[in-house]
Amino acid sequence: MGGHKLIVITGPTAAGKSALGALLAKTVGGEVVSADSMQIYKYMDIGTAKPTEAEMLGVRHHMLSVVPPWEDYSVARYVSDAARCIDDILTRGRLPVLVGGTGLYIDSLLSNRDFAVRGDAALRSELEAEYDSIGGEEMLFWLSGIDPESAASLHANDKKRIVRAFEVVKTTGKTISQHNLETQSLPPRYDAAIYALTFAERPRLYASIDARVGRMLAAGLEGEVRRLLGMGVPPGCTAMQAIGYRQMSRVISGEYDEGVAAGDIRRESRRYAKRQLTWLRRGAGVNWITWADEPDISGGARRIVNEVQI
Repeated sequence: MGGHKLIVITGPTAAGKSALGALLAKTVGGEVVSADSMQIYKYMDIGTAKPTEAEMLGVRHHMLSVVPPWEDYSVARYVSDAARCIDDILTRGRLPVLVGGTGLYIDSLLSNRDFAVRGDAALRSELEAEYDSIGGEEMLFWLSGIDPESAASLHANDKKRIVRAFEVVKTTGKTISQHNLETQSLPPRYDAAIYALTFAERPRLYASIDARVGRMLAAGLEGEVRRLLGMGVPPGCTAMQAIGYRQMSRVISGEYDEGVAAGDIRRESRRYAKRQLTWLRRGAGVNWITWADEPDISGGARRIVNEVQI
């Protein structure tokens, strides 16, 4: 397979990653490993656009629904868990297909990143209080002034990682991005062929996002959030800050009506997609697959098979 040990399918939300990843894995006898920071949570299926059994095409998928939603889940833990899955797939002579849009997960997994930077609990509490006071958008704006790369990879609801980025700067005097650069002299953990999906025209991507939000609402996103709250999942935990879950929590508590929430979900999803694209475009070695209108999933799979010489 041309020396590559795994294939990465990434890109912004609603670009067709799950469908292409499943078809590619089915075509080449591979298995999918998810790289999505919200699909790792159990019981969160609709709002995370977790692939259904039918959409998995009979292909084995890993790193979906692995932890309960009240548990915090770190990048370091993801790297450890996902690497174990990938190594097992390789040992069995199959091809791992890493699929997802969480850039921090993908970069950290591929780069052999060192997670030795320790935090400061008192400083973290102070930063969390500031986040609660001024809000995620404002914190992300300030972060973009000191660590634009990390800021580009995060969305405003991701309190834990925004706070972590500030904490690292204040504790070490270096940004997470600098720390990561310094560990890039290490050989990469895997030899990866990276493919990123997008649409030729930005409005077409936004239309795809809007359609997906509509499907989530119709499929019962509000009911899913009610079930999570009924299980005792705290509204303030990391999982419930995901786009869609936070807004629906507010609908349920009476702060929002559903129409306002739907508009917020669409707007935040678009902003997140823009940040995902910014993150991807600063990286080297990314092969772009650009959809003209509708995603050509089978054409995309054929192109990857031909180029990677699987």
